[in-house]
Amino acid sequence: MTIFKDLNMKQSKNEAVFQDEVLTRFELFKSLFLTLPFQRVKDTGTLLPFFAKQCEKGVDQHLTPDEIIKSFFDQHEEFSSEEQRIDLLFRFVQYIERQVVLFDAIEDSSFQMVGRGDDENVLGALIKNAEGNGDMRRKIVAKLKDFSVRLVLTAHPTQFYPGPVLGIINDLIDAIKTNDLHSIHLLLQQLGKTPFINKNKPTPVDEAASLAWFLENVFYKVASEIQSFIDDELDVDTEEVKQLIELGFWPGGDRDGNPNVSVESTKKVAALLRTILFRCYYRDFRIVRRRITFRGVEEYMDNLQTLFYENSFNPIENPEDETDNIITNLKAIKNVLEEYHNGLFVEIVDDLLRKVMTFGCFFTTLDIRQDSRILREATNYLIQRNQEATGLPLDYLELSEVDKQKALKFKELDLTVGEDADPLTKDTSGVIKLLKQIQRSGSERAAQRFIISNCQQASDILGLRQLFLWSGWKKDALTIDFVPLFETVDDLTRAADVMKTLYSNKEYKAHLKRRGNKQTIMLGYSDSTKDGGYLMANWSIYRAKIELTAISREYDVDLVFFDGRGGPPARGGGKTQRFYASMGKEIANDHIQLTIQGQTISSQYGSLDTARFNIEQLLHAGIISDLKQRVGDTLTKHQQEIIDKLAELSHQKFMGLRTNKLFLPYLETMSPLKALSSINISSRPVKRNSGRELRLEDLRAISFVTSWSQLKQNIPGFYGVGTALQWAEKNNLWKDVQQLYISSGFFQTLIDNCMMSMTKSNFDITAYMKEDKVYGEFWKNLYAEYQITKEYLLKLSGTSKLMENYPVDRASILARESIVLPLLVIQHYAIRALNSDKLDEAQREDYSKLIARTIFGVINAGRNVA
Repeated sequence: MTIFKDLNMKQSKNEAVFQDEVLTRFELFKSLFLTLPFQRVKDTGTLLPFFAKQCEKGVDQHLTPDEIIKSFFDQHEEFSSEEQRIDLLFRFVQYIERQVVLFDAIEDSSFQMVGRGDDENVLGALIKNAEGNGDMRRKIVAKLKDFSVRLVLTAHPTQFYPGPVLGIINDLIDAIKTNDLHSIHLLLQQLGKTPFINKNKPTPVDEAASLAWFLENVFYKVASEIQSFIDDELDVDTEEVKQLIELGFWPGGDRDGNPNVSVESTKKVAALLRTILFRCYYRDFRIVRRRITFRGVEEYMDNLQTLFYENSFNPIENPEDETDNIITNLKAIKNVLEEYHNGLFVEIVDDLLRKVMTFGCFFTTLDIRQDSRILREATNYLIQRNQEATGLPLDYLELSEVDKQKALKFKELDLTVGEDADPLTKDTSGVIKLLKQIQRSGSERAAQRFIISNCQQASDILGLRQLFLWSGWKKDALTIDFVPLFETVDDLTRAADVMKTLYSNKEYKAHLKRRGNKQTIMLGYSDSTKDGGYLMANWSIYRAKIELTAISREYDVDLVFFDGRGGPPARGGGKTQRFYASMGKEIANDHIQLTIQGQTISSQYGSLDTARFNIEQLLHAGIISDLKQRVGDTLTKHQQEIIDKLAELSHQKFMGLRTNKLFLPYLETMSPLKALSSINISSRPVKRNSGRELRLEDLRAISFVTSWSQLKQNIPGFYGVGTALQWAEKNNLWKDVQQLYISSGFFQTLIDNCMMSMTKSNFDITAYMKEDKVYGEFWKNLYAEYQITKEYLLKLSGTSKLMENYPVDRASILARESIVLPLLVIQHYAIRALNSDKLDEAQREDYSKLIARTIFGVINAGRNVA
């Protein structure tokens, strides 16, 4: 297809560079592992290639994991006992984990040389094109004044490398860039000694500290650099576009389904973030102080020295927001430099000033999230014990939706929760009161959003506002944004009606006016995919965005969409920036907000180069969708009807699979789903209501998708798509679908991300399952849909292999899949052993640990391109 001609030429060059700079160097550098001075490491490294080859051959021949591993040990009779064999498999796992780290570092070190398929669209190129075009420049500046990108870091159970390993990766990147073999060798030794997993289950505060590594080492620097670039290139003042890059944070604030998050942990995390930020400031200030030794700045320097040092190393219990004080002193120093010292070293003051304007005294906005059912129970508790004061009927929760809205009086009270309340009600009341204190310490931006998950009706949002007013907050000083989260397909269909009701509510309308008439709505990709399948989930969200935008514009509300995206395409990941660049005129896109989860954080934002690239891509996407919108990105009624039908057919196919009585048993028996709950990867449980038998509605979407990805079947990322496309061809709509793929950036990205998900699938690994007496037919059903989807995706894209139009990304994925293939064979071998009745208790523990260790390696290797 001509649309990809120029792109393919560029990609072919990039692919050759990738081969030389990444694949070839990986083969060279991984031989250094054999020289590490560790006991038995050489034996492990020598045997691993033979084992990997055995796995590759066995998978191609569709052998069972037992047959593959038995054939390997038959050739190496020195490992005669079960204990020796398990020990070697563990050593293989540890070795491969570190190979993945090395590959990450080599790939990231070559990032700028290799580039990416759509890197011609980066922010720099756009701004350069505006240099000689005054009209375009004015439009870009005007856009940036009311535009922002907010990246919200979340701690979900697809965790990333621990902080020490991230540090090694970044040091490796620098050493590899300069071919510093001595440093590389030392760092690989350090890597060999550094644990990859937690001995204990992390607490929410532990997760916050882990994520803070990215804040301190990546985002703090990159956000300032990008802001500086824009200021300089467009000749605009920092204060004009100071909200351009924002950060959000969920660890310690997201209590939805996580009983380990408490008021105390929220308070600790807020304090931790503030302290880490001030230490960043203090490090920068020391440079300022070392350079600016002139007269006229002594007083301001002393003020800042005290502010930064005390808040870094002697933080008090309830500090005040010092942002204005810091800015005042920095501006005073800047004025002295410009007036009396020829502006000498003014750039380092500007850099610190820019960071303070971006991060204030809070670093990142701490979001609070809780399930609507918990919030209703808290409301009910206060009504039952304060019925006269609240003025609400005792049976409030039993009222109809209309009657609930009529009953709410929005009284301002200061009610307390007694010891008889359940823990979640106490927590709800406590965190609402705590938010005032957090805002005093770091300004309103420190914690200004309360997200209501499982939001199903307008009274969920109105009821939460009432809870705040019952907890000492005043209407005219309620500096909180209430953010409904619509997740399931049904919730998405009702979303517009819910928001219309809110916009029509006199009290809520007044609240929005005080909040600048801005409403944030969160849409969840993970749960909608689990609920309705890939095509229906993505289309339901897109359609909901159209409807919500229309309603918001009707009521003159500035709408902000906050997308709950995960790492893999099945959870809204993949080439995310292309989705935002392709939003049609009927979708609000003035602000881009999305969650960054699990391994996506370390893969896309783990180094300065990758973080800068991905943030710039999102900024570019938001600008370009407004300034250079393609005609095809606004879907016609006919095109919407076509996607509607495709989504419905795909949904029917997916629901047919979901309702199959073998669906959950297959996932529990054949995947490592059970092991996910036992590994120390997150403070959050794998499923809600953990005390009862597993139900699909209780299973967290992340665990759901992760289990399928460990199987290398990735069902949530493609199942039903092929059936829908086949229907289109049989019903004379194929040319319309082809035109849709060419003209619509949304549909093209949807299909391309589906291909990415399938590229990460490998049904050969589990082909042995087709002979299983219980699950054989079920596996064949999955494979059949994979085959038909692959056939029609290739036909639609005019290619001969999946991701052909993105050869660098494809090569990266396939290289990583090759590295972890032995892990997957070991994992399935261990799962089959546990499913048998032949193991004693000690053996069962060994095999369980083996499964857990393989999960880490596969997750870490499965990073997604931006």
